Amino acid sequence: MPNTIQSIELRNLKIEDYKELKKSMVESYPEMADSFWQEEQLEILLNKFPEGQLVIVVDGIVVGSALSILVTEDFAFKTKTYKDITGNYTFSTHNSEGEVIYGIDVFINPKYRGLRLGRRLYDVRKELCEQLNLKSIIFAGRIPSYGKYKDEITPKVYIEKVKKKEIYDPVLSFQLSNDFHEVRVLKNYLEGDTESLEYAVLLEWNNIYYEDSPKLINVKKSVVRLGLIQWQMRSLSNLKALFDQAEFFIDTVSGYESDFALFPEFFTAPLMADFNHLSEPEAIRELAKHTEAVKLKFQEFAISYNINIITGSMPFIEDGHVYNVGFLCKRDGTNEMYRKIHITPNEVFHWGITGGNAIQTFDTDCGKIGVIICYDVEFPELSRLMADEGMNILFVPFLTDTQNGYTRVKHCAQARAIENECYVAIAGCVGNLPKVNNMDIQYAQAAVFTPSDFAFPSNGIKAEATPNTEMTLIVDVDINLLKELHEHGSVKIMKDRRHDLYSLKKI
Repeated sequence: MPNTIQSIELRNLKIEDYKELKKSMVESYPEMADSFWQEEQLEILLNKFPEGQLVIVVDGIVVGSALSILVTEDFAFKTKTYKDITGNYTFSTHNSEGEVIYGIDVFINPKYRGLRLGRRLYDVRKELCEQLNLKSIIFAGRIPSYGKYKDEITPKVYIEKVKKKEIYDPVLSFQLSNDFHEVRVLKNYLEGDTESLEYAVLLEWNNIYYEDSPKLINVKKSVVRLGLIQWQMRSLSNLKALFDQAEFFIDTVSGYESDFALFPEFFTAPLMADFNHLSEPEAIRELAKHTEAVKLKFQEFAISYNINIITGSMPFIEDGHVYNVGFLCKRDGTNEMYRKIHITPNEVFHWGITGGNAIQTFDTDCGKIGVIICYDVEFPELSRLMADEGMNILFVPFLTDTQNGYTRVKHCAQARAIENECYVAIAGCVGNLPKVNNMDIQYAQAAVFTPSDFAFPSNGIKAEATPNTEMTLIVDVDINLLKELHEHGSVKIMKDRRHDLYSLKKI
């Protein structure tokens, strides 16, 4: 390695680079000194796929390169030898319609190793894959240290030991550290590769941003805007008064182009004042008679204000049982119901509410979401099953009377965000209802929680409302940050689960 370096440049290959490129190539492969690329071969590559040919230039000297072609995924996985993948070194196999980059070569002059220049080439190749909206990068990597172990272990066992860092392989160890995963072992891949005994490992890096048949309209958004409504409990004269108050908030958050409006659990409870002379089980059943009208009106709001509305929750009677349910009213006019699964002792004792039995996620124009009601967030199994189905945002409408209850909801919601690598939005009711039995006081602080990693707030809190004050909270969340976290986070909670020891599944 030179003692001093003045400049390092990574750029696309030019044919004028060939003389220096050849020198670095020969020095990089002393065991195959006669197998360097010819100038006319590089000219073919530059004509077919110029953006895929990269070089590293140190103080004006070409010290490394990454060469590649485009092929179809099917061709990359089926082709078994280097000669076949390159079309006998003519690159006739390059397919401009291919959805994957196939790596033909990567090398760094030995004099310049130790500067992580190879990593730079890999990173730029990944950026190119994302920019071109290609599915993956695929190539077959040599295993040059295998020759030392050929009499002791098979290539398969060798790869496992390299993965576990029991054996160091200068090529495979580097590729695995750059987020490539092995697909299978290839035999007789590169003719003349005596160090590897002509074995190679087919490796793949997946572009998490790849869009199959990208659309110009109706594309799922990366940045999603959430409108959380911290609802003031107050006396309401009738159902129209409730609709007027709800429309005010929907109008407000949609005016800021929110994609979702989240209402709290039992935000319709003020209407129970008319039934306060009845027993509590009778009063909740009377309130349930408004549920269908509320759903229909919120469907209308979702369409007219172009926003997806999560209606918090309200009582619902089915087959004689009272359930605590809510509706996802989508801006396309459709709606889906969700039910509270875990019922608090208070709800059972005072209202006789029955728990639901469906664990589900919902597809929206902003991606897959989950909705669980209040007490449900204190049971981690629900949101984990939803995360396994691809949920990115978990909505939690809640109702807590004391700060103790709110603390349980808040900290459990934060835990769900971290352990499931998702966003969690919570919204509750504030204020008092002195004329409604079992609903007299409320405590809430709406918030949006995030995972805890460098791309997110250090305390895992994206935003919080003022406690016990009627207001809205409007928050942007970036779904692409979750994709990066899943693949490249400081820890990878979803990926690192020990499925060999335990599992979680729906019954």
